[in-house]
Amino acid sequence: MTDLQPKIDRITDILRRDDGISGAMHYTEQISWILFLKFLNDHELNKADEAFLENKEYDFVIDEAHRWDAWACPKGEDGKLDLSKAITGDDLTRYVNTQLFPYLKSFKNQTQAPKSVKYKIGAIFEFLDNKIASGHTLREVLDIIDTLDFQNENELFELSHVYENLLQGMGSDGGNSGEFYTPRAVIKAMVKVLDPKVGETIYDGAAGSCGFLVEAYEHMKQQKNLSTKDLRTLQEDTFYGNEKTPLAYVMGVMNMILHGVESPNIYKANTLTRNIRDIQEKDRHDVIIANPPFGGKEKSQIQQNFPIQANATELLFIQHFMKMLKVGGRAAIIIPEGILFQTNTAFAKVKQNLLEQFNLHTIVSLPAGVFLPYSGVKTNIIFFERKGATSDIWYYEVNPPAKLTKNKPILYEHMEEFVKLWPTRADSENSWTVNVNDLKDYDLSAKNPNKQVEVDHLAPKKIIANIKKKDARIGELMAEIEMILEGGYE
Repeated sequence: MTDLQPKIDRITDILRRDDGISGAMHYTEQISWILFLKFLNDHELNKADEAFLENKEYDFVIDEAHRWDAWACPKGEDGKLDLSKAITGDDLTRYVNTQLFPYLKSFKNQTQAPKSVKYKIGAIFEFLDNKIASGHTLREVLDIIDTLDFQNENELFELSHVYENLLQGMGSDGGNSGEFYTPRAVIKAMVKVLDPKVGETIYDGAAGSCGFLVEAYEHMKQQKNLSTKDLRTLQEDTFYGNEKTPLAYVMGVMNMILHGVESPNIYKANTLTRNIRDIQEKDRHDVIIANPPFGGKEKSQIQQNFPIQANATELLFIQHFMKMLKVGGRAAIIIPEGILFQTNTAFAKVKQNLLEQFNLHTIVSLPAGVFLPYSGVKTNIIFFERKGATSDIWYYEVNPPAKLTKNKPILYEHMEEFVKLWPTRADSENSWTVNVNDLKDYDLSAKNPNKQVEVDHLAPKKIIANIKKKDARIGELMAEIEMILEGGYE
């Protein structure tokens, strides 16, 4: 294990002191673009070495004047930082703001190949700016990141996990950061049971920092006997998604690339602006996995893109995902619990379509506190397939041994029984099956019939004693209130 995490921790401490940085979102964003450029530099050098061994010449994406070794940390013949060439202070800030960023932003307009690395770089930097106010602070950060070697497989592997920690820190920061992070334990369980295979396409229409797609990639690349063609398919033709928020989009694309997916098909777009009536079979996907935003309200022009109009964001996303699923495809979507029990017209119609046109075979009730601190809303995961109608729904209730809090998050071990029972959908203390004919008014609420409410049966004399005690206390409080009203207390 390298000392990558301590170095990143040191960088965050340095950035917190900078006047241009405010909170976890800012310092994660700024660490991201610097890490990305160092990673890209090492990746290109590695490609150049491979080409040399094959007696070929590698065509660098970044030109010589803007490569890491030219501006960030130029080296002398001894391999150490050349202080005479390493700019700092205002000179460094001016170069980054007026030369480097405009150069990188221009990439998207220079190529018509959306799958190319050059296009992805342009798409990333289109929504980024340098917020580090002090060139001296930036110099400190560059010098630390320059010590990282992303040509080293172990260090590159660790980088992907360190980056996940940074994104988790943004989520834990609260405020509007929740879009960046779904708990890893929940993501891992969802991906494991969906079990995506190489050759299938995976879609997340609310991609955020691409946690679901990254986990799907990690899962799929473990499959045995993958050919060169399979690996190329994973790189270019497997992962698809949209993200509306600029910063989340940037983080998501970087997250995919840093995990090894060079050309993810992630687009900066509001998924709900697409009229779902226009979606055709060629647009659909084998596997859909997502945690769409909930609690939002959409305007009437957005609602018109859906057959069942509603201002609740979550209802619109469910309709979108239903339409985007291939025949025979499977989906897992996190939803607020309110969707299950609300039975007004729009909610009932969406659930009716889901039950009649899809096989809604599983509903997982997640415990309260899964998305703390940025949301206390109780949530569920719905699993459905575009394969016939629903006949039975298997419910599973996740029951951690203790209440979840910001500092005591959900763990994968809390989801393990669910994963174990998944192949057979067996009934247990935490799971049960409901026939669709037993549902009333499309109420899908998860009510565990195996949970017995313990009632403490007190003796009659004990009940009378408790009543007398409470009556006496009420009398004392009433007397105090009367004295206050009469001016007995100052």
